[in-house]
Amino acid sequence: MIDIASVASITVTYHPDIAVVERQLQALGSCGHRIVVDNGSPDEYRLALRALVSRTPGTSLLELVDNLGLAAGLNAGIDAIGGADVEIHAILLLDQDSEFAATAPLELVEALNSAQSISGTMCCVGPVMADPAAGMAHGFHYVAHGWRWARAYPPSSSRELFPVANLNGSGTLMPTRIVEVVGPLDATLFIDHVDTEWSFRVLSRGYSLYGVPWVQFQHRMGEAGRRIWLLGWRVWPERSPLRHYFLYRNTVRLMRRNYVPRVWKAWAAMKMMVTMCVTICIDSRRLEQVRMMSKGVREAMSESVA
Repeated sequence: MIDIASVASITVTYHPDIAVVERQLQALGSCGHRIVVDNGSPDEYRLALRALVSRTPGTSLLELVDNLGLAAGLNAGIDAIGGADVEIHAILLLDQDSEFAATAPLELVEALNSAQSISGTMCCVGPVMADPAAGMAHGFHYVAHGWRWARAYPPSSSRELFPVANLNGSGTLMPTRIVEVVGPLDATLFIDHVDTEWSFRVLSRGYSLYGVPWVQFQHRMGEAGRRIWLLGWRVWPERSPLRHYFLYRNTVRLMRRNYVPRVWKAWAAMKMMVTMCVTICIDSRRLEQVRMMSKGVREAMSESVA
């Protein structure tokens, strides 16, 4: 059984809102160790992070010289776990803008213990992600009837773990052992779909993923989130052209990998088309958006298959 005192959290920062990071670290007070990995932020942010970490017991700061991306930052944090003062048995991955109640880390640990007891194998668990701007939850992805990529919205009152097809990276809690078996996060992806690829790799090895409906994180997707109607009200993340470059490049990269489920590939191809259409309609940067989306696709198609 994993104890909250044996959990290390890893928060990757880049030009962070220091007040949000401070609230996050305070909410992680029950964890055995907290690691902040700064991904090459300017000095003003680094100085603020140093001051924050120095006044937050049980927290360490790892400063990377350049922005190596989310996956590389998380991997650096995982590698640094050996320097913790306590023995670490589980890792909680976090983005810099995720906020949650102080009870959430312990609830995730209890959920992980329950999931591993039920499944009889190693698992990862994650919370419900809610966009504060849109005022809506993202729900959990799962495969319906073996052929349809779908999204479920279990009530927060539910105390049943929900088997999922992938987890959002921020809020994912995993045993340290699973990293040793499955390998590190894919740093070549840099940012978008880092969590998606990891989830598919975990599932391909026979392990399980579960959503925890009664634990919620506030988390911003993209530059901003808005409510739009697409066969129902949904959270639509607005992204910069650069983020769309990474998103489209990495989507095509995953579509070319044999361990990625075919149902996701079909859904992803359709979502790429819908995303381009919606972006053209609502984003004033539409020409630059389409250019960067196309660039991402071309680059991924020109690469050798991983």
